[in-house]
Amino acid sequence: MSLGPGGVTAEAPAGFRPPPYPYERLNPLRAAAAALEGGMVDLSVGSPCDPPSPAVLTALASADEGGATRGYPSSAGSSVARTAAADWMQRRLGVGVGPGGLALCIGTKELVAGLPAWLHLRDPSRDTVLYPALSYPTYEMGALLGGLRAVPVPVDEHFRLRLTPDAVSDADAERALVLWVNSPGNPAGALDDLAGAAAWGRERGALVASDECYAELTWHGPPRTILGHGGGADGLDGVLAVHSLSKRSNLAGLRFGWYAGDPSVVRFLREVRQHAGFMVPGAAQRAGAAALADQAHADAQRETYRGRLARLSQIMAAAGVDAPLPEGGIYLWAPAPDGDAWALTARLAQQGGVIVSPGEFYGAAGARYVRVAAVAPMERLELVARRLGA
Repeated sequence: MSLGPGGVTAEAPAGFRPPPYPYERLNPLRAAAAALEGGMVDLSVGSPCDPPSPAVLTALASADEGGATRGYPSSAGSSVARTAAADWMQRRLGVGVGPGGLALCIGTKELVAGLPAWLHLRDPSRDTVLYPALSYPTYEMGALLGGLRAVPVPVDEHFRLRLTPDAVSDADAERALVLWVNSPGNPAGALDDLAGAAAWGRERGALVASDECYAELTWHGPPRTILGHGGGADGLDGVLAVHSLSKRSNLAGLRFGWYAGDPSVVRFLREVRQHAGFMVPGAAQRAGAAALADQAHADAQRETYRGRLARLSQIMAAAGVDAPLPEGGIYLWAPAPDGDAWALTARLAQQGGVIVSPGEFYGAAGARYVRVAAVAPMERLELVARRLGA
């Protein structure tokens, strides 16, 4: 309420009202779990708990030797940081994207949230963001924050993106500005047909943005990317890959990510983001380059996650929940035995002191499931096991 002319009370304009942040809805259950002896074990958010590579800490400690913390850093990223990202993509994914064909972002969440609005500036004739019906909530939120249409694309029984002729209407396809894919997927860990998605987007003139932040944590086969699947020089036309060090290198707090792909899109984003002042701090750029060069640490972290996922699957089974290992990623995706995900979430919190996420946080398609993140040390998982009788 506000005062209008003459002191008359007037209604405030009805603008965008942000929905409740999903994970805040778990706060009452966090209090119940924390009351148990030994405290709460929070597996609701995919926030890493393990230490980063010693090389990263060394790089951070010596960052100012070259003045990296004093002046404004490059918005696109230093040549050292971009070369490190390009070398990693060649070494791990087999794609040749030179340092000039990619740019840094401040983690990847801000890029995911901002990309639709920037693409709409580039092509105002399209106004629709397509995203998997079961997925990371920020794909939908990015459309809403940009004042655009958010249209979910169905997933199949294995939670893979379904791009069959009946999945997306011709009208939505014609208006599509971007199609998001995420493989390995969050929350279900499924591996999508990236080549098929790239072809679908090229046929319809829609950019396909591939969130590949879990690529190093692919359990079925080698890590994969949407880049290189045909369609012009080096297979980059009409596609954009988004990468992060948050999960690979336990550096969610560093906010180091990058995007690579269609040269015209990368060039446009670099220019827009430079005007807006998006910059990864210089110290973080040096540390990110060090992390990308340390493959041994990433490989060791893979095995840590693999062991936790296996143990969590056993613990959930002892609690009467079938939680199969995923094709990729750091989450178990488990159906609630009676279909009531919130009831299962409450039981696990009250009896096991463990906080998991109800599947509805990731779309209506997940309403009967819970997501369990393998982000606590093994001794904390064993505490949950004892409480649940595993």
